Amino acid sequence: MSETSPRLFIVSPHFDDAVFSCGALLATHPDAVVCTVFAAPPEQDMHTEWDRKAGFGSAHASMHARTLEDDAALDVLDAVPVRMPFRDGQYLDSPSISRLAAALEETIYRSTANTLVMPLGLHHPDHVLTFDACCEILPRLSHLTWFAYAEAIHRCQPGVLEARLADLTERGIVATPAHPVAASHTIDAERQALLKREAVYAYESQLRVFGPDRWQDVFGAERYWQLSAPRGPGRRARNVAH
Repeated sequence: MSETSPRLFIVSPHFDDAVFSCGALLATHPDAVVCTVFAAPPEQDMHTEWDRKAGFGSAHASMHARTLEDDAALDVLDAVPVRMPFRDGQYLDSPSISRLAAALEETIYRSTANTLVMPLGLHHPDHVLTFDACCEILPRLSHLTWFAYAEAIHRCQPGVLEARLADLTERGIVATPAHPVAASHTIDAERQALLKREAVYAYESQLRVFGPDRWQDVFGAERYWQLSAPRGPGRRARNVAH
């Protein structure tokens, strides 16, 4: 990667969200970081309806298999996995916004990223929590370039995208439709699509739950907005770009 190429850091609420929503972007940015927020199994094993529909007999079996699926998908896209120690909302142990924001800020700060891509927080409570945490730290890390993405599948819910963009405006965050700059390593659109499709199919268990009528949305156009907000406290105002 050249010195001027953006090092992407994509915040993914769950295993699969970054690939489903940003897979074509990842295909053009080898060595991008995909940071999965809710990547830890519950302390005590349990059973949930979602995991059952995905084909698993327990939460521990589910998270183990989903981690392997994520490894396979990110390997296709030459992306680097980073996993945070928080639990999916279905496991009844969600962090507070402030706790998640603090941990995510530390993770971003330690990276060599200069371009952050966060979810818009559409529909799913875990996505909303991730969005809220990102919005809390955005002003403190405003020296980085920030984008938001519309989460595949969830963006199909009527009105959710418009509501979230209005929410950003209320927070004083300006969202401008824009696509992150391509890295120096570029591939054509056909190759991007093929790589994304291969990576998507790695999430076999989740595709099983969503069903083809819903997960076909992941192959629709990816949508991004560049975000800007007033600079916050300067505790971490150094540039971490390389």
